[in-house]
Amino acid sequence: MTGKLLIYFAISGVAIVAGWWVWKMTARNAYENAEYTVLKSDGDYEIREYPKLMLATTDMRFTSPGDDGSFMRLFGYISGANDQNQKVAMTVPVFMEPEHGDSSGQMGFVLPKDIAERSAPEPSASGVWLQTRQGGQFAVIKFAGRLNKETAARAEQHLRQWMEGNGLEAAGEPEYASYDPPWTPGPLRRNEVLIRLQVGK
Repeated sequence: MTGKLLIYFAISGVAIVAGWWVWKMTARNAYENAEYTVLKSDGDYEIREYPKLMLATTDMRFTSPGDDGSFMRLFGYISGANDQNQKVAMTVPVFMEPEHGDSSGQMGFVLPKDIAERSAPEPSASGVWLQTRQGGQFAVIKFAGRLNKETAARAEQHLRQWMEGNGLEAAGEPEYASYDPPWTPGPLRRNEVLIRLQVGK
C-alpha cells in the first residue's frame, strides 16, 4: 500500500468519524426526550404509559408537513417568538396528528419538563398555541425511513394487527412521532405511530 493511499484512508477515516459526531450532536441524542414508561416490549412494538405533556402546537397538512410553514412557526416560538422573548430548548419527538374528517392536522413540539412545570411563555405569533397532551397508555410501532402518508399508513396497519392479536382496543385516532432533523439519512431515522388505548374496561 502506497503512502498516498494510506494518507487517503486516514483522511477518509477522520472525515467519517467527524461526520458521525456532527450527526450525533445534532440528532435526537442531543435533545431531551418526552418521558414515558415502557409497559410491554415486543420487537418494534411497545405499550407505553405517558404522563401529561405540554405542547406548543400549530395546524399542519400531513401531506406536506413542514412545507406549509408549520415547523417554522413552532421553531419561531422556541426561538423567542413568545411573550417572554424566551428561547426554549428543542425536544423530541415532534408529534403530528393527521387530518381526520373535518379536523385539521396538527404538529406539536413538547415543551421541556422544567418549563412545562413552571409558567410556559405564551406564543406571540398567530397560529401557535399551547395545549396539554393528556397522559395515558399507547400502543406504539417504531420504524425507520422517511415519514410520509404511505409509510405511516403501512405502519399503522401493522400496529392495528398487533393490537388485535394482543386484545388491545383503540381509544382514539393514530398520531405520529418523528425524532430526527431533516438531514438525517432515511435508514437512521426513527419514526413512530401511536394509538391511545382503552384501559380499565
